[in-house]
Amino acid sequence: MRTDLFRRQVVKGFACVGAGAFLPPCCLPAIAAGRDFVLKDIGDGIYAFSGVNELMTQANQGAICNLGVIVGKEAVAVIDSGGSLIEAEAFIAAIREVTDRPVKYLISTHMHPDHIFGNAAFRDIGATIVGHHNLPRALEARGEFYLQSYRNQIGEGLMKGIEIVPPTVVVTDPMTLDLGGRSIELRAWKPAHTDNDLTVFDTATRTFFTGDLVFRGHLPTLDGSFLGWIDQLGTLTDIKAARAVPGHGPVPSDWPDALVPELRYFQALATDLREAIAGGTPLSEAVQTAGLSEKDNWALFDEYNQRNATAAYAELEWE
Repeated sequence: MRTDLFRRQVVKGFACVGAGAFLPPCCLPAIAAGRDFVLKDIGDGIYAFSGVNELMTQANQGAICNLGVIVGKEAVAVIDSGGSLIEAEAFIAAIREVTDRPVKYLISTHMHPDHIFGNAAFRDIGATIVGHHNLPRALEARGEFYLQSYRNQIGEGLMKGIEIVPPTVVVTDPMTLDLGGRSIELRAWKPAHTDNDLTVFDTATRTFFTGDLVFRGHLPTLDGSFLGWIDQLGTLTDIKAARAVPGHGPVPSDWPDALVPELRYFQALATDLREAIAGGTPLSEAVQTAGLSEKDNWALFDEYNQRNATAAYAELEWE
């Protein structure tokens, strides 16, 4: 299912062109990109959008993470809202093309901007926002920083109207949501990718929306607990899913095979850092080489590996 990701913005862009040859900054995001927003049918009432393995930029409109839709007999649940209001509006339009049932829930898998910058668009159509019990605190702590720092990264035009919208329903213990003849199971995890990771499991199709607990292609990014993430991989593997929608990577992905590259990277990083710590190598030197055997297997390795190594070193040296 295809929806023009920039339908409304392109109309505005043509209006700017009509006003004269010079395009003011407000028009740049409107015509910066031309790809379609594609919802892929991956199961009975299950749809997903595939993000690109890139940093959030003006050119990709922040559309870098995978998003999901689960359609019940009475209502719809959406998994993550995307990295801009432009993307969120295109997402809503694409949902309307596959169902006229109301979007009852927007489930935020964690705090990062590529997953939550579109929240206001779903709030405004009446969706209840659901998240990990730590998510409100995390957004309170980081929200203003995100709003300021991403203006430099993706531009004022794309940031226009973005709000930090926290969940009004929080998950501590496993929670089941009813979409009408369809139940989805939500689980809050201990610190791993972040300290507010939430997953969604559709019991009808056994489709597992992992959020950023699973990366494929895009290097995993650590913003929670390295050891906590590794410790929970076994629990993730035990989930009896037929397929997965990772936070980043191919949609759908085989399960639990989707975890194999991530585990291999973590093992390489841990092995290198433990050897460095045992040998007295200081952090500043250890992070230069830790995990390098994995470099050719991941997009954005140079952007994130040293940051991962720095955070992991700080945990491992206290084992």
